[in-house]
Amino acid sequence: MTAEQEARSWLLGPDATGRTLRIEGDRVGGDARGSDAALPRLPCTDGRIEAGRVNAHTHIYSGLVPFDMPPPDPPPEDFVQILERLWWRLDRALDPDSLHAAARCYVAEALLAGTTTLIDHHESPRLIEGSLDLLGSCCDELGMRALLCYGATERNGGGQEARSGLEECRRFLRASGSGLQRGAVALHASFTVSDATIRRACALCRETGAVLHLHLAEDRADLEDARGRGFAGPLERLLACDAPLEGAILAHGVHLRREQVEQINDQGAWLVQNPRSNHGNRVGYPGTLRHGRRVALGTDGYPADMDQESAFLRDSAAAQDDDAAAAAERANAGLALAGRLFGTPFDPELEPGSTADLRVIAPDGQVLHVVVGGRLVVRDGRLAGADIDEIREQAATQAKRLWRRMEKI
Repeated sequence: MTAEQEARSWLLGPDATGRTLRIEGDRVGGDARGSDAALPRLPCTDGRIEAGRVNAHTHIYSGLVPFDMPPPDPPPEDFVQILERLWWRLDRALDPDSLHAAARCYVAEALLAGTTTLIDHHESPRLIEGSLDLLGSCCDELGMRALLCYGATERNGGGQEARSGLEECRRFLRASGSGLQRGAVALHASFTVSDATIRRACALCRETGAVLHLHLAEDRADLEDARGRGFAGPLERLLACDAPLEGAILAHGVHLRREQVEQINDQGAWLVQNPRSNHGNRVGYPGTLRHGRRVALGTDGYPADMDQESAFLRDSAAAQDDDAAAAAERANAGLALAGRLFGTPFDPELEPGSTADLRVIAPDGQVLHVVVGGRLVVRDGRLAGADIDEIREQAATQAKRLWRRMEKI
């Protein structure tokens, strides 16, 4: 099937249920009709057509981590030490080559897992300007839909570092248009920024119409920092700084109280649960998210296999006497969030007019085909536009360089 054919109408199916979809440009045109017999067709009788998955909060720059990243030494004893000895060293060590390799690998593996949208939160303090373009080029090459933003922070270079991060958000927002990549305004965890930086970020949201994306109440350190600044908590600090929370993406929320979650509901913001990351970082289980009206599922830099993330969430919810069935719905909630961010309908049932972001799954769970915006990006379990073996080889090479640089930080 050629790119020219994909730009017109084509057929996907029949699948194992007998369903055949007509793809028209970037939309689902509905079930196939008798008059469609002459259209190009990709059969999938061994699989089931379903909506693609959305990773509602991640860090694409972590794409080299699976390539034998050395453990921190000495072992961290709390969350802040995990950041200081591992993740903050990793992001400071990134250069253009390692970030490019990490992004290509993360995006490629996500597509092969049937994930069609990444909502990213980026940090590379020694490579700020142009970093979002680099991520965007990798997403564009492979066919991934992505929301990209730079998480402004003051943890390395003070106020100037934060201003540079926000300027990168502004620059990318101006450059990104109506395609598969969109921009947002981001802050790292609020305990790494001043009130002045929060206010600048909020002003940029209003200026550009972009949503705010940040970590919130992931660990008790965020609460303690906000209280030390004279606020009841990090949410109250955001509100005091006049943060526009309508449509905002608030990652984690582990240590929010029920009344705070209900306040977030009233403000129109989204919460994103990241089960594997929360478990790995030992920050706790966000039980109060059961009261959230808009709760999606993310991986916080873990591989973007959303089926694996959903399974981990179900097990975690059951262990915490949470509503496992309700928690499982967070995977589909990401479709509604993606629709809000990209201004196009995402339907779990793939009804006519919905966005043509979908995957075909075999009975054993293997991803056979993936379509993003009407473009076939995975066919028969292989990337349509790149060689995964070459991508993994480059990632392994750059990972060794990255680990050596981290040793010196």
